[in-house]
Amino acid sequence: MTRAVDDVGAPPDGFVLQAGRGAFTTHNGPYYTKPTDDGVAQAFYALGRHCNGVGLIHGGMLSAFLDGLLAGAAGRATGSTPVTVHLSIDFLDMGRAGDWVIGEARVTRSTRDLAFVEGQASVGGRDLARASGVFKLMRPRP
Repeated sequence: MTRAVDDVGAPPDGFVLQAGRGAFTTHNGPYYTKPTDDGVAQAFYALGRHCNGVGLIHGGMLSAFLDGLLAGAAGRATGSTPVTVHLSIDFLDMGRAGDWVIGEARVTRSTRDLAFVEGQASVGGRDLARASGVFKLMRPRP
């Protein structure tokens, strides 16, 4: 029996539904998260609406996912609200509707005002994309 593309089913082991995201991210999700020792891990199930006209996960979807993933790692590591300053993505392989995309990210360096983060999105052990980003760390006003 084949699962319908819009039937998400159970997430990968250890992942739970992530709440509290902004309207843009909520619209693109649902996203799932799990704790890691040195960063963050997130996942999404590729639905038909995440794909381009030839059935491949759209680069814009992967970009939005990686931006949020890297920002999540920066926020977790620094306790600040990260805002993207720079994002660089290398697209390496293709994913399709029906794939679980799993992303992992970690902060490589941080200063008082900036966090430098690296991560990747993969399907079944194949890297779909690698990303690096720089995030401005927004702190509450005194």
